[in-house]
Amino acid sequence: MKGRQWRYTQLPTETEDTLSGEEGEEEEEEEEPAPAPASQDPVEAQLTEASQVLGASEIKQLSLHLPPRVTGHPWSLVFCTSRDGFSLRRLYRQMEGHSGPVLLLLRDQDGQMFGAFSSSALRLSKGFYGTGETFLFSFSPQLKVFKWTGHNSFFVKGDLDSLMMGSGSGQFGLWLDGDLNHGGSYPCATFNNEVLARQEQFCIKELEAWVLS
Repeated sequence: MKGRQWRYTQLPTETEDTLSGEEGEEEEEEEEPAPAPASQDPVEAQLTEASQVLGASEIKQLSLHLPPRVTGHPWSLVFCTSRDGFSLRRLYRQMEGHSGPVLLLLRDQDGQMFGAFSSSALRLSKGFYGTGETFLFSFSPQLKVFKWTGHNSFFVKGDLDSLMMGSGSGQFGLWLDGDLNHGGSYPCATFNNEVLARQEQFCIKELEAWVLS
């Protein structure tokens, strides 16, 4: 009988207020999933110019995996091989004055698209740097993202002869040579990634570095 009184009375007790609040929460939880697709709209990237590596569909997919802190920030093309040439030193010079983060996009001679997200700008370093936000990805042909495993902190390391991302057992998840002509990709403990290209060693056709800040 108390249950019926609570349903129809206009003067709820303190206990009844609690029950009423709980029922309201249950109703809200059932309706919550509906707006989910709309929440993805702001994630769409705003590029300062067109990418020669990824199309609009790939960019939209990749944007969903970027850290929340870069959501809504424009993508600024700091370096691309078609404009700046195939030179790792030039890539480092173009990065001066930027703190990152950076999205590295590659297309190899086989047409494979892949790359990496670095939590900070690419630079010369004596050791590895970066944070667990760093990840590798590949469109093979569907997007696969390889996040930090927590196994080690070998995120990014750059010298004049090569750029390396992810490591373990002497292998690099992604490495590029000083001329940005050749590179390699191997499974590594940092990201537990698959080979990003169709083969472990590849030739670069186009490379872009976008600063997201």
